[in-house]
Amino acid sequence: MPFSTDNIAELNLLLQFPSTSTQEGIKVHSHSASPETVKAAEALFVRGFTSQKDGGYLTPMGCEAVELTQKLQSMLAE
Repeated sequence: MPFSTDNIAELNLLLQFPSTSTQEGIKVHSHSASPETVKAAEALFVRGFTSQKDGGYLTPMGCEAVELTQKLQSMLAE
């Protein structure tokens, strides 16, 4: 099953989270972010990857998702 456009938006948003600290998060501003990014932020929250509907901090599962996403990106870039 291929990645959907929603999945791609979620993966791209995960890559924007700082991976070196769980004390840093991101904020997705609905007035300036694309609708796809806003939707991705909400989906990550619903899935339990982030602490807030508009980004926030990564949960433990979110940290793992970022790590795996970065690995996949690195592997595909080779």
